[in-house]
Amino acid sequence: MAAFVGFILLGNWQVRRLHWKLALIHDVNTRVHAPPVAAPGPAQWPQIEAGHQQYLHVTLHGRFIDGAPTLVHGTSKDGYGFWVLAPLRTDRGFVVLVNRGYIPASMPGTSAMRQVAPPSGDITLTGLLRFSEPGGGFMRPNRPAQHQWYSRDVKAIAAARGLPSAQTAPYFVDADADTAKGAWPLAGQTVIHFPNHHLNYAITWYLMALGTLLGVVVAVRRERRGRREHDAE
Repeated sequence: MAAFVGFILLGNWQVRRLHWKLALIHDVNTRVHAPPVAAPGPAQWPQIEAGHQQYLHVTLHGRFIDGAPTLVHGTSKDGYGFWVLAPLRTDRGFVVLVNRGYIPASMPGTSAMRQVAPPSGDITLTGLLRFSEPGGGFMRPNRPAQHQWYSRDVKAIAAARGLPSAQTAPYFVDADADTAKGAWPLAGQTVIHFPNHHLNYAITWYLMALGTLLGVVVAVRRERRGRREHDAE
């Protein structure tokens, strides 16, 4: 009976997780397809750091800061390559790292890298707010001193570039496809996918609860049959 109750509680927990996941997917889809709003400023950064507003559709006005882009190892639907990150100083005074898009692994170190230089002058772009990815990629830590990046760690990239930490947003922005200038970098590559297996898990736990209950019924019947046969002897 303890196992039966435990399996029921686990099934109920997965049902609650299912409702939470469906609400999350709905909220994210709403943000992604909503008209862009002004990127969150310093007053809103604590909310971002607390885990809110992922994939918010935002707009930025300002100028890219001079300097070589930060290339972060990654993959897109076009294969393995790099994400091109460049800091943009907004007309509101703070700095936001912008993921301008994907370039193939063959580009760095060639003359083609001139194509990924950010545009000069005042610009306006839109994109999706993304949370920082601290530490590094799976089993591959970032190595700032060697300019080897495996995750989009906003704080570490800002420090490596000498950006003022108090003025740098704790998030980065994936540029929308229509903001790309030229062939590279290829923007609009954000993949939004939330695995949702909670219904399968819930059904599994409930079936295990049912199986446990049936097992108890069978055991009790066998025990009773055995006692009757013993008494008959």
